[in-house]
Amino acid sequence: MKFPAYPKYKPSGVEWLADVPEHWNVKRLKYLADISTSGVWGDDPPIDGEGYPVATTANISPLGEIDVAGMHTRLLSKEEIRKGLCQLGDIIVVKSSGSATSVISGKCALVRPEHGKICFSNFTLRVRPAKGRLGPSFAWSFLSSGIVRAQVRLMVSTTTYPNLQVPEYISFFVPQPATADQESIAAFLERETGRLDTLIAKKRQLIEKLNEKRTALISRTVTRGLNPNAKLKPSGIEWLADIPAHWNAKRFGYLFRFYSGGTPSTAENSLWDGDIPWVSSKDMKSTVINDTQDHISEEAVRVSATCKLPSGTLLMVNRSGILRHSLPVAVTTREMAINQDIRGCVPLGSVNATFVAYLLQGNEGPLLTLWRQQGATVESLNFESVKLTRILLPPAPEQAAIVEFLDAETAKIDRLVEKVKAAIEKLLEYRTALITAAVTGKIDVRNAS
Repeated sequence: MKFPAYPKYKPSGVEWLADVPEHWNVKRLKYLADISTSGVWGDDPPIDGEGYPVATTANISPLGEIDVAGMHTRLLSKEEIRKGLCQLGDIIVVKSSGSATSVISGKCALVRPEHGKICFSNFTLRVRPAKGRLGPSFAWSFLSSGIVRAQVRLMVSTTTYPNLQVPEYISFFVPQPATADQESIAAFLERETGRLDTLIAKKRQLIEKLNEKRTALISRTVTRGLNPNAKLKPSGIEWLADIPAHWNAKRFGYLFRFYSGGTPSTAENSLWDGDIPWVSSKDMKSTVINDTQDHISEEAVRVSATCKLPSGTLLMVNRSGILRHSLPVAVTTREMAINQDIRGCVPLGSVNATFVAYLLQGNEGPLLTLWRQQGATVESLNFESVKLTRILLPPAPEQAAIVEFLDAETAKIDRLVEKVKAAIEKLLEYRTALITAAVTGKIDVRNAS
């Protein structure tokens, strides 16, 4: 869909804003809004649920949604309530970023009626647009636009830790159309982004269904095999039903030799950027690992707790928050080293590591229940429980046939998932471009319907 431009433009005086419609003003944010640069946190409530929900950086999504259900409820003093309580139309902006590679500083959300009484936390700031000068929805759309996010990324790139530079941020120039124009732009974006968000949500639901189909396919195949007419017997395993009569169940600890990893000193440059792939949790995103993000040297293997493991090693994430809901496993295709959050399992005898990886993927729910370490500060696996668990083991030729079948069938599903993800990315790019074009006056949407 194409939208017309405004009849006339003028220089904004701001390089990154370029020209704006002739009848628009451009002013600094701090002159168009009341800005509170530090929020509240308070104390733990004596009774669960007592107090006020406080929005943290984790409660604000990249698309500007507020997760009220996920907020911490905090006990606040009268002064803290006065200072931190939000009003309808307030904009909560994240000040602190997660990391240099994933900048979340600057993401923001508009406080709406459905959010109820909420406060903003220490690591956020609150923008309260001045009534009659800056409309809340227009202001939020501008502050969450691609053009402002790009300026934020430039801002934090000059700092050691990528936090929002508050004085610079609140001095950003903001377009100021007439009130009626702001309302027209806000209504247009509410309507159009709503349509896009609905479409994106449907595609994400499709991905969930495809992943569920993938898991069901794996689970059925690794517990029943490829012959639908095979004679069955009770598995004798509490989390499994009947299995093919000629399959065996053996303890995990009898099938593998286990290895722990480590991290070479980051202060020693000679230990890094070598030829040996070094697996950490961030590499555990597929069933097969061909390479890693980080590499270490032979010297690193000699002087640190890590070790080299052969091709065909089964890897399991041993310590990570992801173990609350997922059990990442993978198989190496070349010699690799591992860090301390990964456990290496080198197969013994006729064990096919990829078959076992599929077995774990298809049954991660009950296995996580059995294996999670109780009372640990960070989610981790109890490897004594892992070693004692009995798992299925078909004859070696059948393991290989199942792996070949699942490799082919899961690849088909994975390709579909990637196509849907690519479509979502295009929709998100269009969404960002549309918002930026509307709030900077590059398109005239006053008469759009």
